[in-house]
Amino acid sequence: MIRSVIKNQSPVMIDDEDRYDRLRLIQWWDQKRIRNSKVMVVGAGALGNEVLKNLTLLGLGEIHVVDFDHVQTSNLSRSVLFREEHTGQSKAAVAAEMARELNPDCRIFSHHADVTSDIGLGLVRDADVVIGCLDNRAARLWVNRMCFKTGTPWVDGGIQEINGVAKVFVPPHGPCYECGMTENDYRLIALRYSCPLLKKEEIQQGRVPTAPTIASIIGGVQVQETLKLLHDLPVAEGAAIVFNGMTNSVYQTEYPLKENCLSHETYDDIVEIDFDIESSAQVLFDRLKQLNAFSEEEHLRLVLDRDFVTTVSCYGCDVSIGVHRTRSKVAAELAVCKDCQQPMAVEMMHEVEEGGLNSQLSLATLGVPLYDIVKIESELERRYVLLRPRRPKPNSLNRQRFQRGNN
Repeated sequence: MIRSVIKNQSPVMIDDEDRYDRLRLIQWWDQKRIRNSKVMVVGAGALGNEVLKNLTLLGLGEIHVVDFDHVQTSNLSRSVLFREEHTGQSKAAVAAEMARELNPDCRIFSHHADVTSDIGLGLVRDADVVIGCLDNRAARLWVNRMCFKTGTPWVDGGIQEINGVAKVFVPPHGPCYECGMTENDYRLIALRYSCPLLKKEEIQQGRVPTAPTIASIIGGVQVQETLKLLHDLPVAEGAAIVFNGMTNSVYQTEYPLKENCLSHETYDDIVEIDFDIESSAQVLFDRLKQLNAFSEEEHLRLVLDRDFVTTVSCYGCDVSIGVHRTRSKVAAELAVCKDCQQPMAVEMMHEVEEGGLNSQLSLATLGVPLYDIVKIESELERRYVLLRPRRPKPNSLNRQRFQRGNN
């Protein structure tokens, strides 16, 4: 250990046995705060790999990695955490495992899941920051809405060839990702779905050419902005930091604040209850009345965040098929009549009424993921309900947090 004293300043202790010694020398650095922080990383590709590498080197306390994809050979030239033997394995699981090797101090949890359908708002609410490392607008828009509902800052990143951009959004009042979306952005999101609004398996987001160098640059910027957020330092919120790799130029552009933006919905005054999503919506209604969250006289309805497909019908052939799945889980081919090969009409619902036929469906069937926050309305009021799993949860500094086990 080396002790250094500069005139008129406090002594600086240098301990080469401390993993974080050089970081602690930064004047505003608070390693304890970093150790007690929780970050969610959505996307474990090239950009997500760089973000995870940086977070673990810094000793960030708890990291949740979300990705539904698998490692491919083409990932090996751009993703620092993947090896040839990982081909075919879950990106989230492999990235979490390899990141743990970088720093055993970090608690890293993997979620082999689609963020648009499988991740509950409770997990986003528990995070101090969400970092988006995504490759399509639809997922970014969904993450943006999740973060604004829960009041969670998020840092978006995108790369192409040797160019990239990082964006910081801080709910609830500033500009958000959707504020900056154009009509063309909405059109490109719609292209991911067929005419009856069902997901086309064959329409995939085009493979974006990228180099590992730009992933390092933008991933570094994302984590650096995250560090500022965790230390309550000023950030360029509602703005994009753009890096042009051809000219090595960097500039910043601010997003406009769009009035009546659909993403600016905040879930306030959340009621927390222990509830199993395998139970029905009717059981949830009854439970809320038992807890006096609503009166017995009120007629309740569950407002679904995700489009729920009930049936597909061919009126010409007098054929109707029950589906009962969320739209993201339904392939377009299902809505083509096997008899006449014509598109079938798709019937969807967005609310479940108390006492109605669909109220007997489980919340899981209705597309409500584990540890979600649901919206319950009556003719008199609206409440937001956090559905805690029936399991013990550890305490954090400010609130109880739920940890999913490693996949």
